[in-house]
Amino acid sequence: MTDTTRDAGPQEGATAPEQADRGEAPSSTRRGPLTAAGSLAGTLLSELFGVLGRGLDRGIERIEYWLVDARHARYGLAITRILLGLTGLGLLITNFRTRYYAFGSGSAWNGEAAQPVSDFPQIWIFSLFHRLALHDGWFTLACLVLGALAVLVILGWRTKIVLPIFFVGWVSFIEVNDALGDQGDNMYRITLLALLFADTAGRWSLDARRRGRGQALRGPWWKRAWHGGEFAPAWLTNTLHNLALVAVATHVCFVYASGALYKAGGAAWQHGYAIYNPLQTQRFGPWPELSDLFTTWGPMVAVISWTSIILQMSFPMMLMRRPTRIIALFGICGFHIGIAVLMGLPWFSLAMIAIDAIFVRDVTWARLAGRIGDGWRQARAGDRGDPDGDDTPERGATPATEESEQAREVAAPDEAPEPAR
Repeated sequence: MTDTTRDAGPQEGATAPEQADRGEAPSSTRRGPLTAAGSLAGTLLSELFGVLGRGLDRGIERIEYWLVDARHARYGLAITRILLGLTGLGLLITNFRTRYYAFGSGSAWNGEAAQPVSDFPQIWIFSLFHRLALHDGWFTLACLVLGALAVLVILGWRTKIVLPIFFVGWVSFIEVNDALGDQGDNMYRITLLALLFADTAGRWSLDARRRGRGQALRGPWWKRAWHGGEFAPAWLTNTLHNLALVAVATHVCFVYASGALYKAGGAAWQHGYAIYNPLQTQRFGPWPELSDLFTTWGPMVAVISWTSIILQMSFPMMLMRRPTRIIALFGICGFHIGIAVLMGLPWFSLAMIAIDAIFVRDVTWARLAGRIGDGWRQARAGDRGDPDGDDTPERGATPATEESEQAREVAAPDEAPEPAR
């Protein structure tokens, strides 16, 4: 009887070693096309999720480093503080002669003294000026105190204490007569609220000078706070500072983009004659000759109208790269200067330029300060009859190397600016 099992192929009961001796794959590892495709897809998905996970981890690490390890835009926020203080002081000075008619007892005819339109006067912390509006003497005194606080904000004196008081007083003042408010007041108020959590006096302030002398590093927390020093852990203050910066930047980008979309939906903007209408009114045309100069030629009116839409709409994207960021900042500053001059809205424009200052890198501000300081010292040396200057600074004068030190600081690890492109 012949043995046919050797030629009939592997038996069903053959073991894995026997199949391996014959050069055959074990039956348990044999896979069909669908199984192989599924295994390949699983491997690819596993690799994909691994790459995404590693990328997510790196992204979270970079965000955490940006938020916690250093404070950003310290020079830009210092400029914002100074210009916002100048805006508040300018509004108080220009309206001081008409303070009773605009905000005080002379405006009682509009009924807001009895029934305020805004909700802020009904909140006790913001009700000071509303309570004093019908008392001319006290109202004048409150305006003078608010102006003094604005000066202290500009100088950066005890900013951690002065800025919250100025914020409360300013909101109380500007909301007395809701009919005189505009969107610039809203932007001003919201930005001031965000700046309460930022270190706006870290540069170009009396607080910064006091820190440099070491007065803000000693004593209990309340004494350090009084001298402009730190009274909380660095990781917390850095995070609050940078989150405030993100909030201000996001807000202004939303304002520009939403404003552009709103304009694009109007027929006057679509047809390119939108800037003509307000410039021909008495309220927004304080310089009739300039208004006629800019509105006489139709193509110029259309170009200005459409360019403002394009600039506002593309402003957030143009901030991503340095060359386009420079174009965007110069363009938006020119846009606000035009509004200030042609439409008679200088304080609104100054407030918006103050906020846009955060988008200028710290190293740029430091270099600009260095050049201004060098020019000032050369001018003083020329006035003294020493054209070559004097290497020895006068008593109380800023050393010649301070600006260069500031320029090096912005590149130091504690500042961690973005690399120059």
